[in-house]
Amino acid sequence: MTYSGVVTVGGPADVHELPDLMISKVAVGPMSNNAYLLRCRATDEQLLIDAAAEPHTLLSLIGDSGIASVVTTHRHPDHWGALREVMEATGARTYAGRYDAEGIPARTDVLVEDGDTVRVGRVELTARHLVGHTPGSIALIYDDPHGHPHVFTGDCLFPGGVGNTRKDPKAFESLLDDVEAKLFARLPDETWVYPGHGDDTTLGAERPHLGEWRERGW
Repeated sequence: MTYSGVVTVGGPADVHELPDLMISKVAVGPMSNNAYLLRCRATDEQLLIDAAAEPHTLLSLIGDSGIASVVTTHRHPDHWGALREVMEATGARTYAGRYDAEGIPARTDVLVEDGDTVRVGRVELTARHLVGHTPGSIALIYDDPHGHPHVFTGDCLFPGGVGNTRKDPKAFESLLDDVEAKLFARLPDETWVYPGHGDDTTLGAERPHLGEWRERGW
């Protein structure tokens, strides 16, 4: 099956099948948030990125095998609306960026720093701290040994620009600087981008527009 990354609230998940990792994308809630379920193909261990909303939808996606962990990309409420219910139903360990955890009204078991490793089974993800959309937003990078990297960006990078910095020029500059230095400068054009809302993209599709984003200021 061909993965498109196009999902709608109330619709089915779209599944990206990689040699070592299965990535299921689903849209939930009134703000059409993306949630991503990652499953290690060697161990069947699962990790959820952003328990955003609709706990029944997320728990149905997770299935009877449960999840080992939940990563919250940042503190905004539309990204953790179902977190408590998912935690209680699964007993999952929780991760969030060190500087955003205090804004998430649920237990955070692991405070994530820039460069930390988050594991799901035998698969390793590298966290990158991106400052601007929130103080402690994190992106997760999977450097697929069989192909190109994959990066889960929360609300820090979308098709067409970086995340909302609420008309704060300093926050915008900080976010774009971090996205350029920690994502675009380190990863190839083929890198697949899974954002917190909307369709997927690649770094190659967005790279030519970095100067345009900086000039327009959003």
